[in-house]
Amino acid sequence: MPPSELTRMVKARQLPAAPVVIEANANERAALAARFGLGAVETLRAEVALEQKPRAIRASGRLRAAIMQPCAVSGEDFPVAIDEPIDLRFVEEGSHALPDDEDAEIELEADDCDEIEYAGEMFDLGEAVAQTLGLAIDPYAEGPNADAARKAAGIVKEGEQEGPLAAMLAALKKD
Repeated sequence: MPPSELTRMVKARQLPAAPVVIEANANERAALAARFGLGAVETLRAEVALEQKPRAIRASGRLRAAIMQPCAVSGEDFPVAIDEPIDLRFVEEGSHALPDDEDAEIELEADDCDEIEYAGEMFDLGEAVAQTLGLAIDPYAEGPNADAARKAAGIVKEGEQEGPLAAMLAALKKD
């Protein structure tokens, strides 16, 4: 795996008492924009509290970012504000015992879905924040000029019709 654009290593055995604040600098924001196919990441700030739990470290907080995202229809960049909760668990690599029978079903708890494994004495909280940003980006977001771009391309939205019959039906609806 290539190195993260937003590396913030935290010692697993000496968790900070105060929430960890991660603010991406200009180079990190530019690298994240390239990674996620964005026009820009204008701001990125996360505040994350870390808490030691049995067999895991819980990371909870909030990610706020301002990005310039390409419209799914026109391709033009438009501003998007991201305000996303962070709720992750960091677990030591190999701490999950798999069943001996490879055909056995594994039941996952809701908490298991947002687990990130780490090896050694440190984990990368910055990469977790970067992944949270990536998951918060709507790949189908439409900018303010999406309808104009559709119309210029001759694309009709589902449920809309164009032509003489559509005009007559629209006139009947108004009466």
